[in-house]
Amino acid sequence: MSDLPSAPKASRLHIGIAGRVNVGKSSFLNTLAGQDVAITSAVPGTTTDVVEKTMELLPLGPVTLIDTAGIDDASALGAQRIEMTKKALRRADILAIVVTADAWSEYEDGLINAAHDAHVPVLIVINKTDLKEPSADFLSLIDVKRLSWISGSAIGGAGERETFRDAFKDAVRGLLPKLFTAPPTLLGDLMPAGGMAVMVVPIDLGAPAGRLIVPQVQSLRDLLDNDASALVVKDREYAATLQRLATPPDLVVCDSQVVARVVADTPPNVALTTFSILFARFKGELNALARGAGVLNRLKPGDRILIAEGCSHHPLEDDIGRVKIPRWLRQFAGCELDIASCAGHDLPADLGAYRLVIHCGGCVMTRQEMLSRMGEAERHATPMTNYGLAISVLQGVLERALSPFPDALAAYRQG
Repeated sequence: MSDLPSAPKASRLHIGIAGRVNVGKSSFLNTLAGQDVAITSAVPGTTTDVVEKTMELLPLGPVTLIDTAGIDDASALGAQRIEMTKKALRRADILAIVVTADAWSEYEDGLINAAHDAHVPVLIVINKTDLKEPSADFLSLIDVKRLSWISGSAIGGAGERETFRDAFKDAVRGLLPKLFTAPPTLLGDLMPAGGMAVMVVPIDLGAPAGRLIVPQVQSLRDLLDNDASALVVKDREYAATLQRLATPPDLVVCDSQVVARVVADTPPNVALTTFSILFARFKGELNALARGAGVLNRLKPGDRILIAEGCSHHPLEDDIGRVKIPRWLRQFAGCELDIASCAGHDLPADLGAYRLVIHCGGCVMTRQEMLSRMGEAERHATPMTNYGLAISVLQGVLERALSPFPDALAAYRQG
């Protein structure tokens, strides 16, 4: 089994592994991986930090396994580790709660409640059956909670571990049937059979040398997977290239930073959007993010705005999140605004203090993590939008960029 990634990390199924200390979480991770990825020991609290393993877990495909510290860690740094565990599990598409036979407490119930709040399915993994088999009453308790479960030993013989692993994969397929029967599409559903899209890709300081960025690559692949074709062109050559086409394209997709120019060069009867708007739909809930974009039309002096990035990178001289968008916001609003930024997996605890969150496209994040962040903003009654939607508003062309998505356009007008 190769450790070379065959899919972007954000496109992988993220499997969270959680539970109390010394229930065998790391041993179970090693069983799934088929190798020693995490240190295991009989000493409680061996896992002190979040451990991630990226691999192919056939027939599930590319996955990221997330092993976490014990949810009941009572050590000196226990509270911090538990908080890191909770943050890591927000990225999970499915949560495997590892327990031992006949042992259940408020910690397991707390994990289940948090998973249900985040709409994440739960699988109970009863480990260490080599020491004790679960009683009928214990299994009945799990069944009453309407939870799926498997049992086995992560330190048994090779055959037992393989059986344990196969049972886990079968359970995951049962809990997440849509992931294996109807893969999500970025833009294939916007195209007719045999259609063609023009993708406008600027090459500037933010463009990585020798390659395209993730949203562009994934969009190209999605077109090919849906039996459509693509013409890729820089923004400077777009207008001339369009004139050379015998028939207009079925869709134009451009980088948000050149959307105003591309709109001006595109016939009004041609559907147009941006990569970031496509990712707003692919990774989050487009209608809600479009509704949040409407807040930009009602900004007042002193409004606090948070610009959030899902990844950490060294800011460029004219960085989109830290320089360009703040400048455009102040020009658009015609007043001074209180603009802050954050990067990485964590959002500030005081989200309720912000008038609006403008989030990046989330290309390196899972859909579950983006939905979790949207849910966090919603719990604080703080609207959220994303870079592509916001930039299109600030450039005065969002209604045009939302033309392929009438429901989102209506949500923006209502927002």
